[in-house]
Amino acid sequence: MREAAFVKQNKDKWATFENALSKKTNIAPDVLSDLYIEITDHLSYAKTFYPRSNTEFYLNALASQAHQKIYKTRREPKNRIISFWKVEFPTLFYHFHRELLIAFLVFAFFAIVGAFSAANEGDFVRSILGDGYVNMTLDNIEKGDPMAVYKQMGEFNMFLGITINNIRVALLAFAYGIFLGIGTLMIMLQNGIMLGSFQYFFYEKGLLWESVRTIWIHGTIEISVIIIAGCAGLVLANGMLFPGTYTRLESFKRGVKNGLKIMVSTLPFFIIAGFLEGFVTRHTEMPDWLAIIIIISSLALILFYYVIYPKQLNKKISYEK
Repeated sequence: MREAAFVKQNKDKWATFENALSKKTNIAPDVLSDLYIEITDHLSYAKTFYPRSNTEFYLNALASQAHQKIYKTRREPKNRIISFWKVEFPTLFYHFHRELLIAFLVFAFFAIVGAFSAANEGDFVRSILGDGYVNMTLDNIEKGDPMAVYKQMGEFNMFLGITINNIRVALLAFAYGIFLGIGTLMIMLQNGIMLGSFQYFFYEKGLLWESVRTIWIHGTIEISVIIIAGCAGLVLANGMLFPGTYTRLESFKRGVKNGLKIMVSTLPFFIIAGFLEGFVTRHTEMPDWLAIIIIISSLALILFYYVIYPKQLNKKISYEK
């Protein structure tokens, strides 16, 4: 980008920031800090592409002035971990709702493809789920306990094994983003097709409701966070493909960092999903109303933390600015 175009694109932000610094009224330190981060990013870009230019000198002076004011007034959070979950991550994730939507749509589309394929190809379910699982489930159906697979292993061992496996799948969805996002989309494809064929299998046996009210007790959170991990992989890919005003290396670093923050956010949810699968799902005798409450509560938790709350927080921060 030419220097004149760079200046034209960002001069309004710089003027806003400069005016904020020169005001005699108090400014919220966290708001000033957000503006400061953007200015320092622009300074790094100017140092790379316009060394020793007036743009670099101007931004350097502006950043220096801001540094003094920020670290003179800013209060460090007493609890960094709470701050991450309550403010830092939701504020960050708001900017990646587009990637989240893409990951969800790809997953949902291939879930439909999986169900359609299972309906039209007799051996499709076996090719996806494996003969061992299908035969075992058919045997459980004949015995009158189609969900017996969730009762075969000890509670804690199942919780631990499922949690580790889910985290492994999520890490793959994130790490495969390095293949320009294609690897991440493949993970969404595989898991979507598996889910679609799995649900159609039970529908075909007249057990759709039985499977839904049992499987989605843990599956609501489990599937949701795998999609969120897919979002993290796409964030990583975007950092490589669309550097914007950053160098490609700097953009890649930011993509990795932001993707890792998204992955960290999923860990408690994977633990919750593992706990539900290990300790709760096995109780197929529970009343329908209780299963429905668990499923709806799980969905509400995911939607609130990853969709609604980030929007509310961003709106509040924008208003304060």
